Amino acid sequence: MSGFRRCHALGFILVMALAQPAAADVITDWNVTALVVMKAANTGGNPAARNLAMMHVAMSDAANSVQHRYAVYVPAAMPAPGASAEAAAAAAAKAILLHQVPGRKAAIEQAFEASIKDMPDGAARNDGIAIGEKCAAAVIAERASDGTNGPDTYRPVTSPGVWVPTVPPLFAEYARAKPWVMKSAAEMRPPPPPDLESERYARDYNETKEMGAAKSARRTAEQTEAVRFWTQANLGPIWQDAARILSEDRKLTVAENARLFALLNMGIANTFVIDWDAKFHYNFWRPMTAIRNGDQDGNDATERDAGWAPLNANPMHPEYPSQAAIIAGVSVGILEAVFGENPSTPVVATDVNDRKLQRRYANIRELAGEIGNVRVWGGIHFRTSLEVGHDLGRRIALYLVENSLKPMN
Repeated sequence: MSGFRRCHALGFILVMALAQPAAADVITDWNVTALVVMKAANTGGNPAARNLAMMHVAMSDAANSVQHRYAVYVPAAMPAPGASAEAAAAAAAKAILLHQVPGRKAAIEQAFEASIKDMPDGAARNDGIAIGEKCAAAVIAERASDGTNGPDTYRPVTSPGVWVPTVPPLFAEYARAKPWVMKSAAEMRPPPPPDLESERYARDYNETKEMGAAKSARRTAEQTEAVRFWTQANLGPIWQDAARILSEDRKLTVAENARLFALLNMGIANTFVIDWDAKFHYNFWRPMTAIRNGDQDGNDATERDAGWAPLNANPMHPEYPSQAAIIAGVSVGILEAVFGENPSTPVVATDVNDRKLQRRYANIRELAGEIGNVRVWGGIHFRTSLEVGHDLGRRIALYLVENSLKPMN
């Protein structure tokens, strides 16, 4: 059974504290560096996911412009026989992070010097750096028109079963942004949430009402502990940790790692576009609003509780579908596409703010299952939202694998 494991601090520097594998390569090194840099810059959510996707796609393009194992995303560099794939990937990562997180220039430059310090000065390194810089510039140009910073035109609509929040403008912008690989978020839009008068909705309603209440008598201490661990800050980085753990276990090459992390982070970045499109399209109410207005849903099996409150703070955006579940689904889908169905390698989730707090899982499906459950145990989602979200994430993963970064032979 999963649970907290408290580990003694080992005195590592901050980068090492982010669970970097013992035999990391240039791809996983920069994955850790990016997380550290963005944490220091207080960059999270969609901007962090977009930055990681841009960096890893540029690294994949750079490494594969040299090694030609997988297709590139944006053709940018002419082949340079004998160029260093490691130098190309490091230069691409540096260029993306300097562009996206300019306030952390010193740390980024230091990481780059560490990446190339053991590479002999010469044509291989210099040609690799040139390739990496070209690939980074191409990715930056391609994503400049992705619509992330478009003007806000969203206006909430009031109707039965609709939860109407005060919506931060950027949330609506995400819904209109251009996803990676696919043309629009609407291609992946899920079916609507359950009808309020349905048996399925009543099942969802009563499960969350009983399990997710702030003072639930049914939720166990272990379940409450899991809810407390899975803050919003931990939901994204854990899948980077899992990918690094699996990569180290299987000894992936630079080209294989570059593709893995590019696919993973395109998938996670897409969740911020696809999920927000669905959320604003359906504008479905959160459990707190639903349960406090249970006498207005037309369902005799949902009893109102006017004072009901969730264990977790109520998010200020629509409920359906769950982004945490979509992230879990797309991550499991990408990892299984690379490593096979439900790889047996154990994974460890480490709290981003307190590195002594960890939870351990036998495999990635067990991890994904708990991430889904805690959204019900925390009282902020309905079960259907989690099930639909996980399946949606799987669909996104399959689409990315079938339509991008494909093997060259």
